[in-house]
Amino acid sequence: MKGKCQATSTNLIQQTWSGQPTLMKTPKKRIAATSQIDRSLTLGEFAHTVICEQYGAVVKQEKNVIADQDPKYLHDMRVGTRRLRTALQVFDRAIAMPKAATAKRIGSLAKILGRLRDLDVQMATLQQRYRPTVSEPEQRSLDEVIDKLTKERRVAFAGVEDALTQSRYQHLKVDYEAWLAQPRYASLATQTLLPLIPDLLSPLLATLLLHSGWLVQTDEIDAASDRLHDLRKACKHVRYQAEFFVPFYSEAFQTWIEDIKTIQAKLGTLHDSQVLQALLTSHRPKYATWHDLQATVQQTQADAMSDWESVRQRYLEPAFRQHLHHLLLEPLAVDIPTAKQLYA
Repeated sequence: MKGKCQATSTNLIQQTWSGQPTLMKTPKKRIAATSQIDRSLTLGEFAHTVICEQYGAVVKQEKNVIADQDPKYLHDMRVGTRRLRTALQVFDRAIAMPKAATAKRIGSLAKILGRLRDLDVQMATLQQRYRPTVSEPEQRSLDEVIDKLTKERRVAFAGVEDALTQSRYQHLKVDYEAWLAQPRYASLATQTLLPLIPDLLSPLLATLLLHSGWLVQTDEIDAASDRLHDLRKACKHVRYQAEFFVPFYSEAFQTWIEDIKTIQAKLGTLHDSQVLQALLTSHRPKYATWHDLQATVQQTQADAMSDWESVRQRYLEPAFRQHLHHLLLEPLAVDIPTAKQLYA
């Protein structure tokens, strides 16, 4: 199945962009002449390509995740599950997936991986970013916290190991490989992809632009942390979905994705530091006083959100919002008729 999956994916992408071997690599080099776009590519064919690639990105990390020698494999697998789940949601109207291969099942796996990944992130942050900056007494108390987190990680890893070796995950793989070999589609899958791209992307853009997180002013950040965390998740979802369609847009589209990625990262730093503060409160040794640590954490938050006011104002600006809507409405190689032609 692996060979069939890769062959199918490569063939479809070569039809779409001449000379580009993969869909998600070297994004800035994927901008090609509009004559190279296969105008006959269907929604179903493209959905198969994307789902195939995202599924492959998940399963190729299994052995390394179970080996537990390098946290990057866990990170890659977690991101893979999120991208795959996004793909299933994007193409939901065009595909008919088996029960074990639904977005809900992938979401359950992502949560299990996420619990372990979050512990890895917090432990690495404490050890590498914060511990070197605090006094010796604070370092000793942090070491106690890290020891407690290490024990929690063993439990979380056992959960991941169990999830990747038990029948539920094996059934998931069997159903995905069966679908990739003989995909089942809804009637919409036969439609040509290019005219549908703005319809696939516009609802997500509307959700992003209408998010209340943009209304949070700088002096309200602490009180509105939940709204900003939700905005971060919205940015992530938009980014994953938009990245599927980069080959069909101009470089301005890639620039917007990079902007969303930067916002997501800054909001992520803020959220991670807030989670860390809560974790330190619950794991704090009775004797510990963390004056240096608290100052460093607060500085990290201030640095991450230093330009928040200008960022949020940009996304509230009518002209910028109109620019984004126009950007999505004009994929390459789509002939946009005049009003006279439309209503003739």
